[in-house]
Amino acid sequence: MDRPLDGIHILEVAQFTFVPSAGAVLADWGADIVKVEHAEKGDAQRGMVRVLGHRTGKEGSSFSPIMDGPNRSKRSIGIDLANPEARPVLEELIRRSDVFLTNYLPAQQSKLGITLDRVRAINPRIIFVTGSGFGNQGRDINSGAYDSTGFWARGGSADGVLAPDADHMAFMPAGAYGDNIGGMTIAGGIAAAIAGRERTGEPSEVDVSLLGVGAWATQFTVNMALANGGPLEKVVKKTQATGNPLTGSYKTADNRWLQFSMLQPTRFWNEFVGILGLAHLVDDPRFTTHEGIAENCEEISAWFAEAIAGKSFDDWVGILADLSGPWAPVQNSWDVGNDDALIANGRIVELTDAEGNAQRLVANPVKFDKAPVSMTRAPQFAEHTDEILREIGVDDETLIGLKIAGAVT
Repeated sequence: MDRPLDGIHILEVAQFTFVPSAGAVLADWGADIVKVEHAEKGDAQRGMVRVLGHRTGKEGSSFSPIMDGPNRSKRSIGIDLANPEARPVLEELIRRSDVFLTNYLPAQQSKLGITLDRVRAINPRIIFVTGSGFGNQGRDINSGAYDSTGFWARGGSADGVLAPDADHMAFMPAGAYGDNIGGMTIAGGIAAAIAGRERTGEPSEVDVSLLGVGAWATQFTVNMALANGGPLEKVVKKTQATGNPLTGSYKTADNRWLQFSMLQPTRFWNEFVGILGLAHLVDDPRFTTHEGIAENCEEISAWFAEAIAGKSFDDWVGILADLSGPWAPVQNSWDVGNDDALIANGRIVELTDAEGNAQRLVANPVKFDKAPVSMTRAPQFAEHTDEILREIGVDDETLIGLKIAGAVT
């Protein structure tokens, strides 16, 4: 059963990445996702052409990772939710859905008639899911957020990577970083809610906030701060772990990096120094105990750094391939997209864009029954409006009337 949500119907009224990325995960898992977009403007993310200084698409192609990543394998319908003539269409879609998924704030939900009470009045069994900035209770319920604010800044990650003497704040390592982590969290919550409804017959109201996801990600230090009764003291993060030169990062000859994490240094000592070309250190009596290694940590780190700086990144990736201790190359985004393990496990998926060209996207990290993910491109704006309307019983005359009235696109 590699598509466990096959037969589950989800109505997504959301834009940007946080909540739509949850829909993408659910689509990977087999659910049918109908994405509702504004009848004229579409998902606001369609208008973004540059993010973090990079183009969001490819010249001469409709394929756009910023849209295809969080919206692959969905169908799009253009509906003006504020138009009364569109209401019967929306209600029929709600009636046929297992899950209503949105990132609209409570004030917007009320204005558009898509609150929990209004939606449940149409379909009492529907699971109602909101991706919010700061949760569905408290004074911030109508405050919007992006992952840079709700997840990264307010959730503690930004401070966690801030050096004590920093003159500028570090930014997230990738666009939509917290959004995609949060989307995966929403997907898990929806899967649990579906299982709960199957077991008890009761539908859940689910809320996942960017702030909540951010706090969960930083819980180790948050929990320590709470236990200690105040903020944790800032510490200078060293390249190598204190007392263990076999755990830390080292720079190669071409200014790339390698990360090692051998928490039991004596276990891996002989193998590691041998691979580095430091055979004279094998069985050195000074370094046969944890204490001996710790006492000489700085000197050993300098030896290791000099050895690793003598060869290129690619050379070391080959040399270290069979090292039994935990290590990893510090990969850039191109490296990750071509990572052998991701490809072997079907986490990089090929699909066909609207022009018939092969493209690749990252799949969600959950794999069922060793099966590859089946994935199609993201829909063009309102691409499936006619198809979806006919599915719910709208005849051609009514469909034309809805379009003339501006209720659908």
